[in-house]
Amino acid sequence: MTAGLAERTAALRRAVVAAAGRSDPQLLAEAGEIVRRAGERVAFDGEYTVVALAGATGSGKSTLFNGITGTELAQATVRRPTTSKAMGVAWGSRLPHELLEWLDVPRRHLIAAPADDPLASLVLLDLPDHDSTEVSHRLAVDRLVERVDALVWVVDPQKYADAALHEGYLKPLAPYAELMMVLLNQADRLAPEDLDRCVRDLRRLLDSEGLRRTPIMVTSGLRGTGIPELRAMLARTVAGKQASVRRLQTDVEVAAGRLADDLGAGGGKSVALAKARLDKRVRSELTEALADAAGVPTVVEGVFKSWLRRGRAATGWPFLSWIGRLRRDPLKRLRLELPAASAEIGRTALPKATPVQKARVETALRRLTDAAGSGLPKGWADAVAAAAHANQAQLPARLDTAIAATDLRTRRGSWWWGLFLILQWLLVAAVVTGGLWSLYNWLGPQYLLPALPEVLWNGTPASAWLLGGGILAGLLLALLGRLFVRVGAGSRARTAEKSLRAAIASVTSEQVIEPVQAELDRYATAVAAVTEARGR
Repeated sequence: MTAGLAERTAALRRAVVAAAGRSDPQLLAEAGEIVRRAGERVAFDGEYTVVALAGATGSGKSTLFNGITGTELAQATVRRPTTSKAMGVAWGSRLPHELLEWLDVPRRHLIAAPADDPLASLVLLDLPDHDSTEVSHRLAVDRLVERVDALVWVVDPQKYADAALHEGYLKPLAPYAELMMVLLNQADRLAPEDLDRCVRDLRRLLDSEGLRRTPIMVTSGLRGTGIPELRAMLARTVAGKQASVRRLQTDVEVAAGRLADDLGAGGGKSVALAKARLDKRVRSELTEALADAAGVPTVVEGVFKSWLRRGRAATGWPFLSWIGRLRRDPLKRLRLELPAASAEIGRTALPKATPVQKARVETALRRLTDAAGSGLPKGWADAVAAAAHANQAQLPARLDTAIAATDLRTRRGSWWWGLFLILQWLLVAAVVTGGLWSLYNWLGPQYLLPALPEVLWNGTPASAWLLGGGILAGLLLALLGRLFVRVGAGSRARTAEKSLRAAIASVTSEQVIEPVQAELDRYATAVAAVTEARGR
Protein backbone atom coordinates (compact mmCIF):
# COMPACT_ATOMS: atom_id res chain seq x y z
CA MET A 1 0.00 0.00 0.00
CA THR A 2 1.39 3.40 -0.96
CA ALA A 3 1.76 6.07 1.70
CA GLY A 4 -1.08 8.07 0.15
CA LEU A 5 -3.46 5.11 0.20
CA ALA A 6 -2.51 4.22 3.77
CA GLU A 7 -3.14 7.76 4.95
CA ARG A 8 -6.46 8.05 3.14
CA THR A 9 -7.65 4.68 4.41
CA ALA A 10 -6.70 5.68 7.96
CA ALA A 11 -8.59 8.95 7.47
CA LEU A 12 -11.69 7.05 6.33
CA ARG A 13 -11.40 4.84 9.40
CA ARG A 14 -11.29 7.94 11.62
CA ALA A 15 -14.32 9.35 9.86
CA VAL A 16 -16.26 6.11 10.42
CA VAL A 17 -15.37 6.09 14.11
CA ALA A 18 -16.25 9.77 14.54
CA ALA A 19 -19.56 9.47 12.70
CA ALA A 20 -20.68 6.25 14.42
CA GLY A 21 -24.22 6.59 15.74
CA ARG A 22 -24.71 9.90 13.95
CA SER A 23 -24.49 9.30 10.21
CA ASP A 24 -26.37 6.81 8.03
CA PRO A 25 -25.60 3.32 9.46
CA GLN A 26 -25.55 1.76 5.99
CA LEU A 27 -23.00 4.27 4.72
CA LEU A 28 -20.87 3.71 7.80
CA ALA A 29 -21.08 -0.06 7.35
CA GLU A 30 -20.05 0.24 3.70
CA ALA A 31 -17.17 2.55 4.55
CA GLY A 32 -16.04 0.24 7.36
CA GLU A 33 -16.16 -2.71 4.97
CA ILE A 34 -13.97 -0.83 2.48
CA VAL A 35 -11.44 -0.03 5.21
CA ARG A 36 -11.37 -3.69 6.18
CA ARG A 37 -11.17 -4.88 2.58
CA ALA A 38 -8.36 -2.47 1.74
CA GLY A 39 -6.29 -3.78 4.63
CA GLU A 40 -6.91 -7.37 3.58
CA ARG A 41 -6.20 -6.78 -0.11
CA VAL A 42 -2.75 -5.32 0.36
CA ALA A 43 -1.81 -8.19 2.67
CA PHE A 44 -2.30 -10.81 -0.06
CA ASP A 45 0.37 -11.09 -2.74
CA GLY A 46 0.61 -7.42 -3.47
CA GLU A 47 2.60 -8.00 -6.66
CA TYR A 48 -0.40 -9.63 -8.37
CA THR A 49 -2.95 -7.75 -10.46
CA VAL A 50 -6.46 -9.23 -10.53
CA VAL A 51 -8.52 -8.63 -13.68
CA ALA A 52 -12.00 -10.11 -14.14
CA LEU A 53 -13.91 -10.91 -17.31
CA ALA A 54 -17.60 -10.27 -16.70
CA GLY A 55 -20.55 -10.51 -19.01
CA ALA A 56 -24.00 -11.82 -19.73
CA THR A 57 -24.98 -15.30 -20.83
CA GLY A 58 -24.12 -15.85 -24.47
CA SER A 59 -21.75 -12.89 -24.76
CA GLY A 60 -18.80 -15.16 -25.60
CA LYS A 61 -16.95 -14.37 -22.40
CA SER A 62 -15.64 -17.92 -21.88
CA THR A 63 -14.42 -18.13 -25.48
CA LEU A 64 -12.49 -14.89 -24.99
CA PHE A 65 -11.09 -16.25 -21.73
CA ASN A 66 -9.77 -19.32 -23.56
CA GLY A 67 -8.34 -17.11 -26.30
CA ILE A 68 -6.47 -14.93 -23.82
CA THR A 69 -5.12 -17.87 -21.80
CA GLY A 70 -4.45 -20.12 -24.80
CA THR A 71 -6.31 -22.93 -23.05
CA GLU A 72 -9.67 -24.67 -23.13
CA LEU A 73 -10.27 -24.23 -19.41
CA ALA A 74 -13.51 -22.29 -19.80
CA GLN A 75 -16.36 -24.36 -21.14
CA ALA A 76 -18.28 -22.55 -23.83
CA THR A 77 -21.70 -24.15 -24.30
CA VAL A 78 -25.24 -23.13 -25.11
CA ARG A 79 -26.50 -24.22 -21.69
CA ARG A 80 -27.61 -21.45 -19.32
CA PRO A 81 -25.71 -20.42 -17.37
CA THR A 82 -22.47 -21.08 -19.19
CA THR A 83 -20.17 -20.15 -16.27
CA SER A 84 -21.42 -21.43 -12.91
CA LYS A 85 -18.40 -20.75 -10.72
CA ALA A 86 -15.61 -18.21 -10.90
CA MET A 87 -12.37 -19.55 -12.32
CA GLY A 88 -8.95 -17.99 -11.94
CA VAL A 89 -5.80 -18.37 -14.03
CA ALA A 90 -2.47 -16.99 -12.87
CA TRP A 91 0.69 -16.51 -14.93
CA GLY A 92 4.00 -17.14 -13.18
CA SER A 93 5.77 -19.77 -11.13
CA ARG A 94 3.16 -20.25 -8.41
CA LEU A 95 -0.48 -19.83 -7.64
CA PRO A 96 -1.38 -17.04 -5.19
CA HIS A 97 -3.60 -19.33 -3.13
CA GLU A 98 -4.15 -16.89 -0.26
CA LEU A 99 -5.29 -14.19 -2.67
CA LEU A 100 -7.59 -16.60 -4.54
CA GLU A 101 -8.93 -17.88 -1.23
CA TRP A 102 -9.75 -14.31 -0.18
CA LEU A 103 -11.45 -13.79 -3.55
CA ASP A 104 -13.28 -17.10 -3.01
CA VAL A 105 -12.34 -18.44 -6.43
CA PRO A 106 -12.63 -22.25 -6.19
CA ARG A 107 -11.33 -23.16 -9.66
CA ARG A 108 -7.65 -22.25 -9.99
CA HIS A 109 -5.06 -22.90 -12.66
CA LEU A 110 -1.45 -21.90 -13.20
CA ILE A 111 0.08 -21.01 -16.54
CA ALA A 112 3.82 -21.40 -16.14
CA ALA A 113 5.56 -18.24 -17.25
CA PRO A 114 9.01 -16.76 -16.65
CA ALA A 115 9.39 -13.63 -14.56
CA ASP A 116 9.91 -11.51 -17.70
CA ASP A 117 6.69 -12.70 -19.33
CA PRO A 118 4.41 -9.67 -20.01
CA LEU A 119 1.54 -11.40 -18.23
CA ALA A 120 3.58 -12.62 -15.24
CA SER A 121 1.80 -11.75 -11.98
CA LEU A 122 -1.59 -11.47 -13.71
CA VAL A 123 -4.61 -13.23 -12.22
CA LEU A 124 -7.43 -13.42 -14.77
CA LEU A 125 -10.88 -14.39 -13.53
CA ASP A 126 -13.79 -15.75 -15.53
CA LEU A 127 -16.89 -14.69 -13.58
CA PRO A 128 -20.32 -16.28 -13.59
CA ASP A 129 -22.86 -14.60 -15.85
CA HIS A 130 -24.25 -11.46 -14.22
CA ASP A 131 -27.71 -12.17 -15.66
CA SER A 132 -27.79 -15.75 -14.41
CA THR A 133 -31.08 -17.12 -13.14
CA GLU A 134 -29.15 -18.55 -10.21
CA VAL A 135 -29.10 -16.05 -7.35
CA SER A 136 -25.84 -17.48 -6.00
CA HIS A 137 -24.13 -16.73 -9.33
CA ARG A 138 -25.24 -13.09 -9.31
CA LEU A 139 -24.13 -12.71 -5.70
CA ALA A 140 -20.71 -14.13 -6.61
CA VAL A 141 -20.43 -11.58 -9.43
CA ASP A 142 -21.42 -8.71 -7.10
CA ARG A 143 -18.88 -9.78 -4.50
CA LEU A 144 -16.01 -10.17 -6.97
CA VAL A 145 -16.82 -6.93 -8.77
CA GLU A 146 -16.12 -5.21 -5.44
CA ARG A 147 -12.79 -6.98 -4.90
CA VAL A 148 -10.98 -7.23 -8.23
CA ASP A 149 -8.47 -4.61 -9.35
CA ALA A 150 -9.82 -4.12 -12.89
CA LEU A 151 -12.87 -5.20 -14.87
CA VAL A 152 -13.35 -6.17 -18.50
CA TRP A 153 -17.02 -6.22 -19.48
CA VAL A 154 -17.91 -8.43 -22.44
CA VAL A 155 -21.02 -7.46 -24.38
CA ASP A 156 -22.49 -8.71 -27.65
CA PRO A 157 -24.25 -6.83 -30.47
CA GLN A 158 -27.66 -8.04 -29.34
CA LYS A 159 -27.50 -7.06 -25.63
CA TYR A 160 -24.86 -4.32 -25.38
CA ALA A 161 -27.58 -1.87 -24.23
CA ASP A 162 -29.11 -4.26 -21.70
CA ALA A 163 -30.54 -2.22 -18.78
CA ALA A 164 -29.51 -4.87 -16.25
CA LEU A 165 -25.87 -4.32 -17.20
CA HIS A 166 -25.95 -0.55 -17.44
CA GLU A 167 -28.18 0.24 -14.48
CA GLY A 168 -26.96 -2.58 -12.28
CA TYR A 169 -23.22 -2.33 -12.89
CA LEU A 170 -21.82 0.21 -15.35
CA LYS A 171 -23.49 3.39 -14.07
CA PRO A 172 -22.79 2.65 -10.39
CA LEU A 173 -19.16 1.91 -11.32
CA ALA A 174 -18.62 5.26 -13.07
CA PRO A 175 -15.95 6.35 -10.54
CA TYR A 176 -13.91 3.31 -11.68
CA ALA A 177 -14.06 4.26 -15.36
CA GLU A 178 -10.27 4.14 -15.78
CA LEU A 179 -10.15 0.65 -14.29
CA MET A 180 -12.65 -0.83 -16.72
CA MET A 181 -12.83 -1.80 -20.38
CA VAL A 182 -15.80 -2.81 -22.48
CA LEU A 183 -15.35 -5.45 -25.19
CA LEU A 184 -17.88 -5.54 -28.02
CA ASN A 185 -17.51 -9.24 -28.77
CA GLN A 186 -18.83 -11.38 -31.64
CA ALA A 187 -17.86 -8.70 -34.13
CA ASP A 188 -17.76 -11.37 -36.83
CA ARG A 189 -21.57 -11.44 -36.81
CA LEU A 190 -21.91 -7.86 -38.07
CA ALA A 191 -21.22 -6.12 -41.34
CA PRO A 192 -18.59 -3.34 -41.04
CA GLU A 193 -21.16 -0.54 -41.20
CA ASP A 194 -23.36 -2.23 -38.56
CA LEU A 195 -20.32 -2.78 -36.36
CA ASP A 196 -19.42 0.92 -36.58
CA ARG A 197 -22.98 1.85 -35.67
CA CYS A 198 -22.91 -0.44 -32.62
CA VAL A 199 -19.57 0.96 -31.48
CA ARG A 200 -20.83 4.53 -31.80
CA ASP A 201 -24.04 3.74 -29.95
CA LEU A 202 -22.17 1.91 -27.19
CA ARG A 203 -19.79 4.85 -26.88
CA ARG A 204 -22.73 7.21 -26.56
CA LEU A 205 -24.28 5.08 -23.82
CA LEU A 206 -21.05 4.86 -21.84
CA ASP A 207 -20.38 8.59 -22.14
CA SER A 208 -23.88 9.39 -20.88
CA GLU A 209 -23.21 7.21 -17.85
CA GLY A 210 -19.99 8.96 -16.86
CA LEU A 211 -17.72 6.36 -18.44
CA ARG A 212 -15.93 8.55 -20.98
CA ARG A 213 -12.56 7.23 -19.84
CA THR A 214 -13.60 3.59 -20.26
CA PRO A 215 -12.16 2.31 -23.57
CA ILE A 216 -14.07 0.11 -26.02
CA MET A 217 -12.41 -2.72 -27.92
CA VAL A 218 -13.91 -4.79 -30.72
CA THR A 219 -13.25 -8.54 -30.43
CA SER A 220 -14.27 -11.91 -31.78
CA GLY A 221 -13.56 -14.89 -29.59
CA LEU A 222 -14.18 -17.35 -32.41
CA ARG A 223 -11.83 -15.67 -34.93
CA GLY A 224 -9.33 -14.29 -32.43
CA THR A 225 -9.99 -10.71 -33.47
CA GLY A 226 -8.64 -8.26 -30.89
CA ILE A 227 -7.08 -10.98 -28.69
CA PRO A 228 -3.47 -9.75 -29.21
CA GLU A 229 -4.52 -6.18 -28.45
CA LEU A 230 -6.38 -7.36 -25.36
CA ARG A 231 -3.36 -9.28 -24.11
CA ALA A 232 -1.22 -6.20 -24.70
CA MET A 233 -3.65 -4.10 -22.67
CA LEU A 234 -3.52 -6.63 -19.85
CA ALA A 235 0.27 -6.62 -20.03
CA ARG A 236 0.34 -2.82 -19.67
CA THR A 237 -1.99 -3.04 -16.68
CA VAL A 238 0.29 -5.59 -15.01
CA ALA A 239 3.44 -3.61 -15.81
CA GLY A 240 2.01 -0.49 -14.23
CA LYS A 241 1.50 -2.34 -10.91
CA GLN A 242 -0.93 0.37 -9.86
CA ALA A 243 -4.29 -1.21 -10.60
CA SER A 244 -4.84 -2.54 -7.08
CA VAL A 245 -3.77 0.73 -5.47
CA ARG A 246 -5.93 2.80 -7.81
CA ARG A 247 -8.87 0.50 -7.17
CA LEU A 248 -8.51 0.78 -3.41
CA GLN A 249 -7.99 4.53 -3.61
CA THR A 250 -11.16 4.84 -5.63
CA ASP A 251 -13.01 2.64 -3.15
CA VAL A 252 -11.90 4.91 -0.34
CA GLU A 253 -12.72 8.07 -2.28
CA VAL A 254 -16.19 6.83 -3.22
CA ALA A 255 -17.01 5.79 0.33
CA ALA A 256 -15.63 9.07 1.69
CA GLY A 257 -17.65 11.01 -0.88
CA ARG A 258 -20.89 9.35 0.17
CA LEU A 259 -20.09 9.94 3.83
CA ALA A 260 -19.17 13.55 3.04
CA ASP A 261 -22.56 14.05 1.40
CA ASP A 262 -24.22 12.63 4.51
CA LEU A 263 -22.17 15.02 6.64
CA GLY A 264 -22.98 17.94 4.38
CA ALA A 265 -19.22 18.33 3.98
CA GLY A 266 -19.28 19.45 0.40
CA GLY A 267 -18.46 23.13 0.80
CA GLY A 268 -17.20 25.99 2.88
CA LYS A 269 -20.33 25.99 5.06
CA SER A 270 -19.41 22.61 6.51
CA VAL A 271 -15.90 23.83 7.29
CA ALA A 272 -17.36 26.81 9.16
CA LEU A 273 -19.71 24.51 11.04
CA ALA A 274 -16.87 22.17 11.90
CA LYS A 275 -14.87 25.01 13.41
CA ALA A 276 -17.85 26.58 15.23
CA ARG A 277 -17.72 27.26 18.93
CA LEU A 278 -20.77 27.78 21.05
CA ASP A 279 -21.97 31.36 21.04
CA LYS A 280 -21.16 33.25 24.25
CA ARG A 281 -24.66 34.70 24.38
CA VAL A 282 -26.47 31.36 24.50
CA ARG A 283 -23.97 30.06 27.03
CA SER A 284 -24.59 33.07 29.27
CA GLU A 285 -28.35 32.70 28.89
CA LEU A 286 -28.19 29.07 30.02
CA THR A 287 -25.93 29.93 32.95
CA GLU A 288 -28.31 32.67 34.05
CA ALA A 289 -31.30 30.34 33.85
CA LEU A 290 -29.53 27.62 35.83
CA ALA A 291 -28.31 30.11 38.43
CA ASP A 292 -31.85 31.34 38.94
CA ALA A 293 -33.24 27.79 39.16
CA ALA A 294 -30.49 26.71 41.55
CA GLY A 295 -31.36 29.52 43.99
CA VAL A 296 -28.46 31.92 43.50
CA PRO A 297 -30.70 35.00 44.05
CA THR A 298 -31.92 33.45 47.30
CA VAL A 299 -28.34 32.85 48.44
CA VAL A 300 -27.28 36.37 47.47
CA GLU A 301 -30.19 37.80 49.45
CA GLY A 302 -29.21 35.53 52.35
CA VAL A 303 -25.63 36.82 52.22
CA PHE A 304 -26.90 40.40 52.29
CA LYS A 305 -29.24 39.80 55.23
CA SER A 306 -26.73 37.68 57.11
CA TRP A 307 -24.10 40.39 56.79
CA LEU A 308 -26.59 43.00 57.98
CA ARG A 309 -27.54 40.86 60.97
CA ARG A 310 -23.98 40.16 62.02
CA GLY A 311 -22.72 43.65 61.26
CA ARG A 312 -25.50 45.33 63.23
CA ALA A 313 -24.94 42.97 66.12
CA ALA A 314 -21.24 43.83 66.13
CA THR A 315 -21.55 47.60 65.68
CA GLY A 316 -24.97 48.38 67.16
CA TRP A 317 -25.80 49.75 70.59
CA PRO A 318 -25.26 46.77 72.91
CA PHE A 319 -28.43 47.57 74.88
CA LEU A 320 -30.52 46.90 71.73
CA SER A 321 -28.33 44.92 69.34
CA TRP A 322 -28.96 41.64 71.19
CA ILE A 323 -32.53 41.69 69.87
CA GLY A 324 -31.21 41.14 66.32
CA ARG A 325 -29.39 38.01 67.47
CA LEU A 326 -32.68 36.41 68.31
CA ARG A 327 -33.45 36.10 64.60
CA ARG A 328 -31.87 33.05 62.93
CA ASP A 329 -29.06 33.68 60.47
CA PRO A 330 -30.48 33.36 56.88
CA LEU A 331 -27.44 31.40 55.71
CA LYS A 332 -27.83 28.92 58.54
CA ARG A 333 -31.45 28.53 57.58
CA LEU A 334 -30.24 27.65 54.05
CA ARG A 335 -27.55 25.35 55.54
CA LEU A 336 -24.79 27.38 53.96
CA GLU A 337 -22.70 28.09 57.04
CA LEU A 338 -20.74 24.79 57.12
CA PRO A 339 -17.13 24.83 55.93
CA ALA A 340 -16.92 24.63 52.13
CA ALA A 341 -14.83 21.47 52.30
CA SER A 342 -17.74 19.59 53.89
CA ALA A 343 -20.17 20.32 51.07
CA GLU A 344 -22.12 17.30 49.97
CA ILE A 345 -24.73 16.68 47.30
CA GLY A 346 -28.13 17.92 48.41
CA ARG A 347 -26.93 19.33 51.72
CA THR A 348 -28.35 22.84 51.28
CA ALA A 349 -31.90 23.82 52.16
CA LEU A 350 -32.45 25.97 49.09
CA PRO A 351 -35.97 25.87 47.65
CA LYS A 352 -36.61 23.64 44.65
CA ALA A 353 -36.87 25.21 41.22
CA THR A 354 -40.34 26.45 40.34
CA PRO A 355 -42.14 25.38 37.13
CA VAL A 356 -41.38 28.80 35.67
CA GLN A 357 -37.68 28.45 36.44
CA LYS A 358 -37.62 24.93 34.97
CA ALA A 359 -39.31 26.19 31.83
CA ARG A 360 -36.73 28.95 31.54
CA VAL A 361 -33.91 26.40 31.82
CA GLU A 362 -35.51 24.19 29.18
CA THR A 363 -35.93 27.18 26.88
CA ALA A 364 -32.27 28.13 27.33
CA LEU A 365 -31.22 24.53 26.65
CA ARG A 366 -33.32 24.45 23.51
CA ARG A 367 -31.85 27.71 22.25
CA LEU A 368 -28.36 26.42 22.92
CA THR A 369 -28.96 23.15 21.08
CA ASP A 370 -30.69 24.97 18.22
CA ALA A 371 -27.71 27.28 17.89
CA ALA A 372 -25.18 24.46 18.16
CA GLY A 373 -27.04 22.11 15.81
CA SER A 374 -27.98 24.72 13.22
CA GLY A 375 -26.90 23.49 9.80
CA LEU A 376 -25.83 20.07 11.03
CA PRO A 377 -27.29 16.86 9.55
CA LYS A 378 -30.20 15.48 11.55
CA GLY A 379 -28.19 12.68 13.19
CA TRP A 380 -25.59 15.15 14.41
CA ALA A 381 -28.19 17.70 15.54
CA ASP A 382 -29.91 14.93 17.52
CA ALA A 383 -26.56 13.99 19.06
CA VAL A 384 -26.01 17.62 20.09
CA ALA A 385 -29.45 17.74 21.74
CA ALA A 386 -28.80 14.43 23.50
CA ALA A 387 -25.43 15.67 24.75
CA ALA A 388 -27.02 18.84 26.12
CA HIS A 389 -29.59 16.82 28.09
CA ALA A 390 -27.37 13.85 28.98
CA ASN A 391 -26.61 15.12 32.49
CA GLN A 392 -29.89 16.89 33.14
CA ALA A 393 -31.00 14.42 35.83
CA GLN A 394 -27.93 15.04 37.99
CA LEU A 395 -27.65 18.73 37.18
CA PRO A 396 -29.70 20.01 40.18
CA ALA A 397 -27.53 18.04 42.62
CA ARG A 398 -24.34 19.26 40.96
CA LEU A 399 -25.53 22.86 41.11
CA ASP A 400 -26.52 22.47 44.76
CA THR A 401 -23.08 21.07 45.53
CA ALA A 402 -21.41 23.92 43.67
CA ILE A 403 -23.35 26.48 45.71
CA ALA A 404 -22.57 24.66 48.96
CA ALA A 405 -18.88 24.52 48.08
CA THR A 406 -18.65 28.20 47.20
CA ASP A 407 -16.87 30.34 49.76
CA LEU A 408 -19.32 33.15 50.44
CA ARG A 409 -16.71 34.95 52.57
CA THR A 410 -19.19 35.72 55.33
CA ARG A 411 -17.57 33.82 58.21
CA ARG A 412 -15.30 36.69 59.15
CA GLY A 413 -16.55 40.24 59.63
CA SER A 414 -14.89 43.49 58.60
CA TRP A 415 -11.91 44.73 60.57
CA TRP A 416 -13.71 47.91 61.61
CA TRP A 417 -16.44 45.95 63.38
CA GLY A 418 -14.02 45.34 66.23
CA LEU A 419 -13.23 49.04 66.52
CA PHE A 420 -16.91 49.93 66.67
CA LEU A 421 -17.46 47.20 69.23
CA ILE A 422 -14.73 48.58 71.48
CA LEU A 423 -16.14 52.10 71.19
CA GLN A 424 -19.64 50.88 71.93
CA TRP A 425 -18.54 49.08 75.07
CA LEU A 426 -16.59 52.11 76.19
CA LEU A 427 -19.77 54.11 75.75
CA VAL A 428 -21.67 51.40 77.64
CA ALA A 429 -19.15 51.78 80.45
CA ALA A 430 -19.72 55.55 80.40
CA VAL A 431 -23.49 55.09 80.56
CA VAL A 432 -23.23 52.58 83.38
CA THR A 433 -20.81 54.79 85.27
CA GLY A 434 -22.97 57.88 84.78
CA GLY A 435 -26.08 56.01 85.76
CA LEU A 436 -24.61 54.48 88.90
CA TRP A 437 -23.10 57.81 89.88
CA SER A 438 -26.43 59.58 89.49
CA LEU A 439 -28.25 56.81 91.32
CA TYR A 440 -25.77 56.97 94.22
CA ASN A 441 -26.11 60.73 94.48
CA TRP A 442 -29.90 60.32 94.62
CA LEU A 443 -30.12 57.40 97.06
CA GLY A 444 -27.03 58.09 99.13
CA PRO A 445 -28.45 60.81 101.36
CA GLN A 446 -31.49 58.66 102.12
CA TYR A 447 -29.29 55.97 103.54
CA LEU A 448 -26.84 58.40 105.22
CA LEU A 449 -24.06 57.37 102.82
CA PRO A 450 -21.10 59.68 102.40
CA ALA A 451 -21.63 62.07 99.52
CA LEU A 452 -19.38 61.85 96.49
CA PRO A 453 -17.54 64.94 95.40
CA GLU A 454 -19.58 67.00 92.96
CA VAL A 455 -17.96 67.29 89.50
CA LEU A 456 -19.35 69.76 87.03
CA TRP A 457 -18.61 70.02 83.33
CA ASN A 458 -19.81 73.28 81.88
CA GLY A 459 -22.16 73.66 84.80
CA THR A 460 -23.63 70.15 84.35
CA PRO A 461 -22.85 67.20 86.62
CA ALA A 462 -20.33 64.81 85.10
CA SER A 463 -22.63 61.88 85.83
CA ALA A 464 -25.27 63.44 83.56
CA TRP A 465 -22.68 63.92 80.83
CA LEU A 466 -21.61 60.30 81.11
CA LEU A 467 -25.16 58.96 81.14
CA GLY A 468 -26.74 61.18 78.49
CA GLY A 469 -23.67 61.54 76.32
CA GLY A 470 -23.00 57.81 76.38
CA ILE A 471 -26.54 57.00 75.28
CA LEU A 472 -26.55 59.63 72.54
CA ALA A 473 -23.08 58.73 71.25
CA GLY A 474 -23.91 55.02 71.32
CA LEU A 475 -27.05 55.55 69.27
CA LEU A 476 -25.26 57.81 66.80
CA LEU A 477 -22.41 55.32 66.49
CA ALA A 478 -24.95 52.55 65.94
CA LEU A 479 -26.65 54.53 63.17
CA LEU A 480 -23.28 55.20 61.51
CA GLY A 481 -22.44 51.51 61.84
CA ARG A 482 -25.75 50.53 60.24
CA LEU A 483 -24.92 52.73 57.27
CA PHE A 484 -21.44 51.22 56.87
CA VAL A 485 -22.77 47.70 57.38
CA ARG A 486 -25.39 48.12 54.65
CA VAL A 487 -22.74 49.34 52.22
CA GLY A 488 -20.56 46.40 53.19
CA ALA A 489 -23.48 43.97 52.87
CA GLY A 490 -24.13 45.14 49.33
CA SER A 491 -20.48 44.71 48.42
CA ARG A 492 -20.33 41.28 50.08
CA ALA A 493 -23.52 40.20 48.28
CA ARG A 494 -22.10 41.28 44.93
CA THR A 495 -18.88 39.37 45.63
CA ALA A 496 -20.84 36.29 46.64
CA GLU A 497 -23.02 36.54 43.54
CA LYS A 498 -19.93 36.73 41.33
CA SER A 499 -18.45 33.65 43.01
CA LEU A 500 -21.74 31.76 42.83
CA ARG A 501 -22.26 32.53 39.17
CA ALA A 502 -18.70 31.45 38.45
CA ALA A 503 -19.41 28.15 40.21
CA ILE A 504 -22.68 27.74 38.26
CA ALA A 505 -20.87 28.56 35.01
CA SER A 506 -18.28 25.90 35.80
CA VAL A 507 -20.97 23.26 36.35
CA THR A 508 -22.82 24.42 33.23
CA SER A 509 -19.64 24.11 31.21
CA GLU A 510 -18.84 20.66 32.58
CA GLN A 511 -22.35 19.20 32.39
CA VAL A 512 -23.75 20.87 29.26
CA ILE A 513 -21.34 23.02 27.28
CA GLU A 514 -18.44 20.57 27.12
CA PRO A 515 -20.56 17.60 25.99
CA VAL A 516 -22.16 19.75 23.29
CA GLN A 517 -18.81 21.14 22.22
CA ALA A 518 -17.45 17.59 22.13
CA GLU A 519 -20.12 16.74 19.55
CA LEU A 520 -19.16 19.78 17.47
CA ASP A 521 -15.50 18.79 17.74
CA ARG A 522 -16.43 15.24 16.75
CA TYR A 523 -18.23 16.60 13.72
CA ALA A 524 -15.13 18.63 12.88
CA THR A 525 -13.04 15.46 13.13
CA ALA A 526 -15.40 13.60 10.80
CA VAL A 527 -15.42 16.43 8.25
CA ALA A 528 -11.64 16.74 8.29
CA ALA A 529 -11.24 12.98 8.01
CA VAL A 530 -13.55 12.55 5.00
CA THR A 531 -11.91 15.53 3.33
CA GLU A 532 -8.51 13.87 3.77
CA ALA A 533 -9.87 10.50 2.66
CA ARG A 534 -11.12 12.11 -0.56
CA GLY A 535 -7.66 13.50 -1.18
CA ARG A 536 -8.76 17.12 -0.96
